[in-house]
Amino acid sequence: MKIATVRSVCECQARLGADLDERYVAIRGWAKEPRRGRELPAPANTIGAGQARFDVAWMCPVCTRNVLRSFEASGLAFREERKAG
Repeated sequence: MKIATVRSVCECQARLGADLDERYVAIRGWAKEPRRGRELPAPANTIGAGQARFDVAWMCPVCTRNVLRSFEASGLAFREERKAG
């Protein structure tokens, strides 16, 4: 399966990220704390995944804000997911 990663920054300065599959559906979301650098799970969801411009919504675990960012499908760079084993 091919994966693309999108990134953004929350208003609290936590760094948000999400892995998307080839249909632009969020597989995993995370946030990096600005002070400690810990990676925390951040639920992510895509809105309008079948369109050229779609949105990714995160729930920031650092400040509990709901963060919505827009992305262009043509700007995504996909890579092959490594199989564990």
